[in-house]
Amino acid sequence: MNIAFSPCPNDTFVFHAWAHGLVPGAPKLNVTFADIDITNGLAADGTGPEVLEISYAALPWVLEKYKLLPCGGALGRGCGPLVLTRKGAGAIRHPRGLSGRRIAVPSERSTAYLLFRLWAAQQVPGGPAEIVVLPFDEIMPAVRDGQIDAGLVIHEARFTYPSYGLNLLTDLGSWWESDTGLPIPLGAIIARRDLDHGAIIGWIRSSLQYAWDHPTDSRDYVLDHAQELSPEVAKSHIDLYVNEFTMSLGDDGYAAIAALLNRAAAEGLVPAVDPVLLR
Repeated sequence: MNIAFSPCPNDTFVFHAWAHGLVPGAPKLNVTFADIDITNGLAADGTGPEVLEISYAALPWVLEKYKLLPCGGALGRGCGPLVLTRKGAGAIRHPRGLSGRRIAVPSERSTAYLLFRLWAAQQVPGGPAEIVVLPFDEIMPAVRDGQIDAGLVIHEARFTYPSYGLNLLTDLGSWWESDTGLPIPLGAIIARRDLDHGAIIGWIRSSLQYAWDHPTDSRDYVLDHAQELSPEVAKSHIDLYVNEFTMSLGDDGYAAIAALLNRAAAEGLVPAVDPVLLR
């Protein structure tokens, strides 16, 4: 079976066992590592593998072809995207300071960008002047070097941005949680609708349980694909993004997804979603 997901520690931790033939009865897994912006596009144009990770923000465009699986993805609390600015003279220290500025984002069909748009509609008068799409690992250096005014960052940037000398303007996850009381949906695992979803769900959950039961077995695999991260940062990443929602979305998880997509649809940012297709 073919799958595409990011090389981030949470994904390699979850899928390590399946990728290494440690899940009884599961087919051989052929892994393609790709940035979320790439997998979003693969799902949208129908050229992607049978199973792949995408942003929850991309779901409205792909639900006719793919089913959202209730496990394997990234959803939680205290793990949302951050808006960063540089320090020093003239630093932007209030959301209204982003008005008319250049902002870098990792994708225009990412949950991070969707949250940013919803937040900016409340907090940034007139909105930013320009949105620049950059690979997520290029955003913090671009902010630090003054190439852009602010950056929207995800994943391990939560742990590493102080080393770039950057200022945290806002934590969009905290904003979302205080505004809705719900966890934040980030990355979703989807599968083609003509597949045996029950079997795939079982294989993913078995792979995750193996990872939890044997936490050191995946260490080399995780670090090999997160070469710029220290073991300590990789572990912090896993501890934050791999949680109870990774095993099962549950009612709170589905409520969070529906809230995000319904708010975005009301703002005209995504197409309206048939709630039946979410389950």
